[in-house]
Amino acid sequence: MKNHIVCLSTTNYHPLPTRKQNVMSRLRNSEILYFDPPVSLIAPLKDKKASAYIEKYKQPGEKVEGHENITVYALPPVLPFFNKFRWINKINQKRQAAFIREKMREHGFGDETVLWCYSPSSCDIVEHLPHSKLVYDCVDRHSAYKGHINPKVVDKMECDLAKPADQVFATAVGLAETLEKINPTTQMIPNGAAYEIFSRVQTEKDTLPCPEDMKDLPHPIYGFVGMLQECIDYALIEKLAKSRPNATIFLIGRTLPGVDLTNLKQYPNIVFHGLVPQPELPAYLAQMDVCLNVFRAGALSKDVSPLKFYEYLATGKPIVSTREPLQVEDFKDVVYIARNPEMFLPLCDAAAKEKRPAWTEKRLAYGAQCSWTERVHQMEEVLYKKGVLHESAEE
Repeated sequence: MKNHIVCLSTTNYHPLPTRKQNVMSRLRNSEILYFDPPVSLIAPLKDKKASAYIEKYKQPGEKVEGHENITVYALPPVLPFFNKFRWINKINQKRQAAFIREKMREHGFGDETVLWCYSPSSCDIVEHLPHSKLVYDCVDRHSAYKGHINPKVVDKMECDLAKPADQVFATAVGLAETLEKINPTTQMIPNGAAYEIFSRVQTEKDTLPCPEDMKDLPHPIYGFVGMLQECIDYALIEKLAKSRPNATIFLIGRTLPGVDLTNLKQYPNIVFHGLVPQPELPAYLAQMDVCLNVFRAGALSKDVSPLKFYEYLATGKPIVSTREPLQVEDFKDVVYIARNPEMFLPLCDAAAKEKRPAWTEKRLAYGAQCSWTERVHQMEEVLYKKGVLHESAEE
């Protein structure tokens, strides 16, 4: 008998894989209904791209190529300000539940379903969905985000979701310490990397083609891969561009709504490339001399578990990082950690000149230890032991 899992995600399944997709696609013996997060009815006012999602819930579910056990659905749009006013969230979640129950019936999901949540707002949907087990996988300090939120409301919703959960996971020490006080089942399992993809930077370094848009760029090339969001330390990136005009700073990722990068766009040596499909990333990373993991100090940065950092490790490339997120300290023997802004430029220079094959090999080894395959095996061990999930008969 297969596990039936309803995953209420905070990230759309496409186009970029995050923790949610990597976990769901690696869980064994499971049939999964993956629900993309709903958009607010006023979201198109801030981000025109959100308009395409307003009526997407009317479309049939999509089977994931290569993972036929996963069906992806969009949810109906929601009323705004649900992270400020709990009563609005309750209205939203009751409506979402009706939609989800319909899809569960279509797929033969019943009372044995495992409800797997990523957002504190899901606390008000639990009572409306049939399920036997509840998992909360906490990936961020949700109350630290900016926007239309009330931190106290968000923290209370998280408490109400975590407390009855059969298992709580957290990606960072600070998150785990908070949640352990609410639910003693809490286990810290950080994010990981698709090692089989990113290690190609080393295993295929002589055969990976140079992307057309990276040809003739001046070296050293300092690369950043990830969403350009508010918690990134753009002051350090600007400092690098200004102080090293003969170097290239290559940024791969989408700029999130509300992030103003006007200052950076005045520098000719900063390249804003936009999104790159994950399978194509090794070719870009292979051309980079140094990978940048730069976060501004703050509650959100301290407890984040950035995928990019583990993906960088899996490439074997030199990494320059700020001291936050705190998880970088676990790899301080092979990562250049700028503990203050003054250290940043000298460490960037040192990393660009690095000639330490032993460090490359050790970063690769760390990357293998932090692979998504290993992370999900750790999660499965916990869930099997507690009976939240069950193994298949052949296992």
